[in-house]
Amino acid sequence: MAVPDSSRQGSPRPEIAPALFRLLAESALSRAALDACGMPVILVDAAVQPEPVSYVNRAFETFFGYRAAESLGRPAKGLLFADARPAERLFREPDARNVLRARRKDGSEVDVEVAVSALRGVDGRVTHWVLAFADRTELEALRATLNALGAAR
Repeated sequence: MAVPDSSRQGSPRPEIAPALFRLLAESALSRAALDACGMPVILVDAAVQPEPVSYVNRAFETFFGYRAAESLGRPAKGLLFADARPAERLFREPDARNVLRARRKDGSEVDVEVAVSALRGVDGRVTHWVLAFADRTELEALRATLNALGAAR
């Protein structure tokens, strides 16, 4: 996207174009960083009920099997959790880590640790939730096996 040179157009505020350019560059950099992080990450709009997905990174698409176009605008809890009741605490207890069963597009279930953080607007209100997922399926299976071995003794 080209940013017009406001000084040639006689704009009384020539600093607007550099500020806009800087804002767009920072936004592109933030999205690139989220795509490169390797962990599934989604942004959820907190101002709309039931909290719709507003962004997913590539790792989310790979891990859960949903393309961005299939995810955006859908309620996060309904998209990812077969039983939304345990997921309800995600938005009530921000900055907490929760271990939940999540559902992939193919219907398979996985154990995930979900880290939730709030993004706030300039007025201090929560505008979005950031959810980062870590696969804990193997860890939970190992834990169940160890518990079963311990109970058998």
